[in-house]
Amino acid sequence: MMDHRTSAIGIPGSWRRALLIAAVSLAVPARGNRVAAQQDPAALTIEQAVRTALTQSRQIHEARLGLSQAREQVSEAWSAALPSVDFNASYQRNVSPAVSFLPAIIFNPDAGADDFIPVRFGADNQWASTISLEQKIFSPDVFVGVGAAGRFEDLQREALRGTTQAVVTQVRLSYYQLLLAQEQRRLTDNSLRRVRQSLKETQAMNRAGLSSDYDVLRLQVQLANLEPNLRRAENAIAQARRQLAIQLDFPEDTVLKVEGSLASMDLDSVASNTPANRRVLSLVGFDTDAGDTVGEALRQAEQMRSDLRQSRLNESLSRSQMRLEQVAYLPKLTFFGNYVIQAQQNGRPDFFGSSMQRAYSRAVGLRVTLPIFQGLRRDARIDQKRSALRQAETAADLARAKARSEVTTLVEQADESFLRARGQRLAVTQAQRGFDIASAQYREGLSSQLELTDAEVALRQSEFNYAQAVYDYLVARAQLDQATGNVPLVDVGSETAR
Repeated sequence: MMDHRTSAIGIPGSWRRALLIAAVSLAVPARGNRVAAQQDPAALTIEQAVRTALTQSRQIHEARLGLSQAREQVSEAWSAALPSVDFNASYQRNVSPAVSFLPAIIFNPDAGADDFIPVRFGADNQWASTISLEQKIFSPDVFVGVGAAGRFEDLQREALRGTTQAVVTQVRLSYYQLLLAQEQRRLTDNSLRRVRQSLKETQAMNRAGLSSDYDVLRLQVQLANLEPNLRRAENAIAQARRQLAIQLDFPEDTVLKVEGSLASMDLDSVASNTPANRRVLSLVGFDTDAGDTVGEALRQAEQMRSDLRQSRLNESLSRSQMRLEQVAYLPKLTFFGNYVIQAQQNGRPDFFGSSMQRAYSRAVGLRVTLPIFQGLRRDARIDQKRSALRQAETAADLARAKARSEVTTLVEQADESFLRARGQRLAVTQAQRGFDIASAQYREGLSSQLELTDAEVALRQSEFNYAQAVYDYLVARAQLDQATGNVPLVDVGSETAR
């Protein structure tokens, strides 16, 4: 509504109001509503963050140690198929040599039936050395055990891959969280600047009698409500930095800087973004541009998703373990050989003397072992492994059902957040235009301070809603990459990420 009041010199009140606001605006330099994102040369790119985590993450290091342990277990299983050679040496001092009684009639035919002659066996000193060799020729449990150990190694390798994918996904989510916290602080800071400028203009107008005390009070209350939000945003940034530092195995007090701006990110056209935003958007794994997005995502998950592959490997391992118990009923054939050297000597021991009496023996042979009855232990162990196999099969079916639900949900979330970001981008443009119109009308006396405040709140909310939509989209894409087993920078060149 027009203000038709006139001053003592005949100047309309609306003109005086416009001139006064213009003077205040010249005295207080105006700030742009949007701060252009500047690339910090020290900022950490998202790819650098991921590669740092791949080389320094303690979770990945622990998983690699598990894979190394599994490889050694495979070597241990193969050792059962190789020959076994043992060497034993002993020395015995007979303080009182053993004595046996033989019938005297052996040496004297005239001796009585109850006459015995004591005979000492062994000398004062006895030496014995034995070299024994065993080689399993047919032993089913050895070959089944080697296969089971190999499957366990495959399971640990896939566990390492799954851990690597989880770490990369968590780093991406923490990176996006830090971007969102920085955006919240920037938008809050922009809103504070706008409200402070409006407060200065309104106070100047109030002193000139062109605005009421209520208008000033309203802006002061709005400013008081906004100032704690800035501190809250700064705390959120600090928390996100600490979380990312822990994942990168940096000291917690490391001040990490990340590049990119959610508010200026264009999801419709990646090429139209700044280089920093393009690097953020380029780190994706699963291609959502496919025609049947949900169907393709489910097919990819069935083939590449780590927990599904682990469930299949665990099922195969359980089957091998049951087979290992079943082959315990089969016979075993072993080749063996022995070479024995014995020596004896009376008196003081002479370990390398020539007065020893030596004897040599050699033997080779085959040994067949056929288990006949060992109680009910083997049957019970087979039943245990059969139950474990069924449990693994049930867990695999449940994992597939959960994976299908999760993948479908994430595809829907990615699509929804993308459309929401597109709508919010238009809302930001309209809110900015509305704020500019409200500001101009307020300076001209065509609108109230309440309308200006509402326009500022709408602009602030629309800007944050757009940043939140972009954040939700990036988070959904990162989680979808993990859900489909297509995490970027993983499975490059080896079983671990490089």
